[in-house]
Amino acid sequence: MFRGASAITLDSKNRITVPTRYREELFADCQGKMICTVDIQHPCLLLYPLPEWEEIELKLCHLSSMNPQERLLQQVLLGNATECDMDKNGRLLINGPLRQHASLEKSIMLVGQLKKFEIWSELAWQTQMQQGISKIQAGEIELTERLLDLSL
Repeated sequence: MFRGASAITLDSKNRITVPTRYREELFADCQGKMICTVDIQHPCLLLYPLPEWEEIELKLCHLSSMNPQERLLQQVLLGNATECDMDKNGRLLINGPLRQHASLEKSIMLVGQLKKFEIWSELAWQTQMQQGISKIQAGEIELTERLLDLSL
């Protein structure tokens, strides 16, 4: 499980370096093979270990290409899915269209989200966190039954 936010840097060759604490697990579980795609709800990227992405692909495979909404989701997620092989130093290349979607420049946040990572520009991540905390504190988040069952 991936958790926590790490400040990382996009280097001059458009690579990010995965923090050391995740590398051993990623090499053991998927030989460093990752898939990166766009997030359809936020200006960030989603980075999956290959086995986790393959589960997403199976779900996408069961959507109908004749249903315009389902086809659009397939096109966006699969059309942007890019293989990223982590090198021995933990570096991954992020291609131009993906960098553009998330407005990635030098300062980046790699955010663990259980079975995947999110990749944010540092400024967008800080804004997202400030807005999220403000909404929670103001009571703007609907407390669904599932949220009420969550005890922290």
